[in-house]
Amino acid sequence: MTDMEPASLENLCVLYHSANYIVVNKHWDIRIDSKMWYEKQTVQSQLKLRFPDLVDPGTYYGFRFCHQLDFSTSGALCVALSKAAAGNAYRCFKDRLVTKAYLALLRGTVEKETMTLNFAIGKNIAEGKTHMMCIDGTEDCENPKPSQTELKVLEYGTYDGEPVTKVLLQPLTGRTHQLRVHCSAVGHPIVGDYTYSLGKDNSPYRMMLHAYNLRIPLPKEPIHVTAPDPFLPHIDTKWVPERLMKTLEGALEHLLDWCKEEESKPPDETSLVDEKISSPEETEEQRAQCQQWLSEWSLD
Repeated sequence: MTDMEPASLENLCVLYHSANYIVVNKHWDIRIDSKMWYEKQTVQSQLKLRFPDLVDPGTYYGFRFCHQLDFSTSGALCVALSKAAAGNAYRCFKDRLVTKAYLALLRGTVEKETMTLNFAIGKNIAEGKTHMMCIDGTEDCENPKPSQTELKVLEYGTYDGEPVTKVLLQPLTGRTHQLRVHCSAVGHPIVGDYTYSLGKDNSPYRMMLHAYNLRIPLPKEPIHVTAPDPFLPHIDTKWVPERLMKTLEGALEHLLDWCKEEESKPPDETSLVDEKISSPEETEEQRAQCQQWLSEWSLD
């Protein structure tokens, strides 16, 4: 199956598999899970079909996801195969030790080659937009929380004749729709993002956002996985690169080196995120995530 074809239950790309974890390359048009009876095609269903012996009957869906990816986002997605494994992964996420890097095609020409996006993100409570998030200062933006994303320009080019920029994105916080909202906030929405273009960007076959690299420094089983770059001209001929600014390999190596330096510093010296963002206390959001990942889901 090529990247441009719709997802199917049979086509599950496994990037990493051990006794404790599976990392898959999630397709771009499939939900992780769903309680809707009519939604048969999910990553959970793919896992059950491929690994029936690994289904955990003590959970609602059968598998525990260590993090989330939107329906339209592709790429590396980690699944824990036991409650203990989920707990170990959760601690890495809680302590902000996990490194995630995304690839995206953005509308327009991003002039600054490196940017730090620092827009607080909240829930949009405006009528007709309650499925969306928004930045602080926007009308009807409820309870905005500090959010930070690092952006590095890789290439300039065109998509279907229109100017676009290929970038590497590193979220330093984990807000809902963070990368989509941040890119939109600087005037460069992600190509094919129907929601944050208010329904205008509907011609591309997918949203061009991909979870490219995932690094979870588990003490006994460090995971470092790359999901192949889908934004290449031989995969999608509408994407035409014109000017290379930074190789993907070089940008990723620089990012990982920086993260390793941060990890080696004493806790009070790390600058991974602004002090107002990083907190030693577990937040309600983190507790909710923990309960979601670790709970023995019931069928009610």
